[in-house]
Order: sequence, then structure tokens, then C-alpha cells
Amino acid sequence: MRSKFDEQLAELNNEMIKMGTMIESSIAKAVEALGKKDETLAREIMNGDVEIDRTQKKIEDICFNLLIQQQPVARDLRTITAAMKMVTDMERIGDHAADISEMTIFMGKGQHDANLSHINKMASETVIMLNWSIEAYIEKDKVKAEDVIAHDDIVDSLFDETKKDIISLIHENPKDGEEATDLLMVAKYFERIGDHATNIAEWVIYSLKKSEDEM
Repeated sequence: MRSKFDEQLAELNNEMIKMGTMIESSIAKAVEALGKKDETLAREIMNGDVEIDRTQKKIEDICFNLLIQQQPVARDLRTITAAMKMVTDMERIGDHAADISEMTIFMGKGQHDANLSHINKMASETVIMLNWSIEAYIEKDKVKAEDVIAHDDIVDSLFDETKKDIISLIHENPKDGEEATDLLMVAKYFERIGDHATNIAEWVIYSLKKSEDEM
């Protein structure tokens, strides 16, 4: 019975890794589409969000089967519960990648000349946070999860820098105010992605806590 349970746990971990990889790819492509004003790539990302949602449903089904059929002990119960909570945040990250792509299409072929370096850096840092949070779950690494939480300060700082860039752009080119506001929304989506990665890390820490009967 435990062998079957372990097999299902392994499948759960594999699907979590798969979903994490899909989301990382979506974020990277969203940044590329934004920088190149590539509407075709942006639509590809939006269409790909369906597969992310499908993977979330599969993970949830695995979790429910583990809970109903296998009667997990306290340690395993926390692992499964954390996975169910984590995929909700992971799915929201996928949604934000699609949101960024939708904004790219909305802005179309505008002449946005804002300094995208801070937005690009935000994207890189949020991908790092996502990588670490999934690795922390798979490796049961509390320290790595704590690093994710601490790393969110970097993303928040970059968001503040991006706001300064955009405010400067508006002052210098008032006619570009609407487009600058759209870019600020994109930055806000990346900030939210960092928040969701932080949530994932917090659930990892929860899953690793020992209850009194395990001490």
C-alpha cells in the first residue's frame, strides 16, 4: 500500500515540476513578446494558459486521490495540502503571464521607449523565485524556501525603480502617458508573480513543520 502511495507522490512531484517549467517558459516568452512587440508570441502565451490550467486540474486530482484512497499520515498530509495550495498560486502566475501578453497586444505597435531594464530584471528575479520555490518543495529544503521569501524584497525594490522610470517618461513625454500607464500595469503583474512565489515558499515551510506526535 505504501509503495502505491509513494508512486503517486512521485507523480505529484513530477507534475509540479512540469507545471513550474511551463510557467517559467510563459514568463520568459511574455518578456520577449513585450520587448519585441510580438503579437503572435503574445497570443501563443495566452493560448498556452489552457494547458497550465489543465495541469493544475491533474495535480488537484492526484492530491484528492491521495487523500481519499491512501489515508496519509500527518507528514504526508501536510505535503499534499501544501501542493494543493501551491498549484493555486502557480496557476495565478500563469494567468499573470497571459495578462502581460494581453497588455502587449493592447499596446500594439506603439512607440514605448521606456527603460525596460527594470521590468526585465523583475522578470528574471521572479523566475528565480519560482525556481527556488519549486525546488524547495521537491527537495524539502526549508532554507531555500526562506531564501525565496527574502528575495521578494528585490522584486519590490525593482518595482519601485520601474515606477520612477515610468513617472520620468510621463514627465518627459506627456503624450505617452497612456502607454506608460500600461507598462506600469505590466510591472505590477510581475510584482504579483513575486508575491505568489512567496506564497508557494511559505507553503513549503508549512509542509516541513513537524507536528507534536512526530517529535
